Amino acid sequence: MHVAEPRNRRIVLWRHGQTAWNLERRFQGTTDIELTDEGVAQARRAARLLAGLRPDAVISSDLMRTRATAAELAAVTGLPIVHDEALRESFAGEWQGLTHDEIMERFGEQYAAWKRGEPVRRGGGELEYEVADRAAPVVERSADKLPDGGTLVVVSHGGTIRTTIGRLVGLPPHTWEALGGLANCSWSVLGESVRGWRLLEHNAGSLPEPVLGDDD
Repeated sequence: MHVAEPRNRRIVLWRHGQTAWNLERRFQGTTDIELTDEGVAQARRAARLLAGLRPDAVISSDLMRTRATAAELAAVTGLPIVHDEALRESFAGEWQGLTHDEIMERFGEQYAAWKRGEPVRRGGGELEYEVADRAAPVVERSADKLPDGGTLVVVSHGGTIRTTIGRLVGLPPHTWEALGGLANCSWSVLGESVRGWRLLEHNAGSLPEPVLGDDD
């Protein structure tokens, strides 16, 4: 049987910059929150590094925090940004807007089950595999359009990036929690191999930053 040669494409999954709710450890989900001034500065620094990878295409969640992050990469590469709501963060219903402590107080058992890898509708929201169901196909379709050796940058959110990586590298959903969260404006890199996508870098960035946000 003939096995197709890999096209040596790369997918860079880049988390947005810092928001005020990240600092407050307040669950954002699909709530549309702006970057802080530091978040914009983080995006600007990271964009200069990512531009060095010579990306061929950039896709982004349509929420403000990802749009502003992606705009910094567009400014240094001249690439157009394609926004897609399928790349939004996980919808978490009643959890959204609550701090970590408030979630623990009101939904402690639900939170513990989620961390154990059980399928949980956090706050009545989406299951993690449902997030992957909407986000991963968008990433795959965009990667399919790349030239051989091409690079796609995906500007998204911590939880969505984690589930998308899990789906693309073929991990079962109950193991996705093994992928640690991304710091603001850090990224992960998937590379193409003969057996599909594999994780080459995780939570990479210009400077070590703490993981603050929905996926910490």
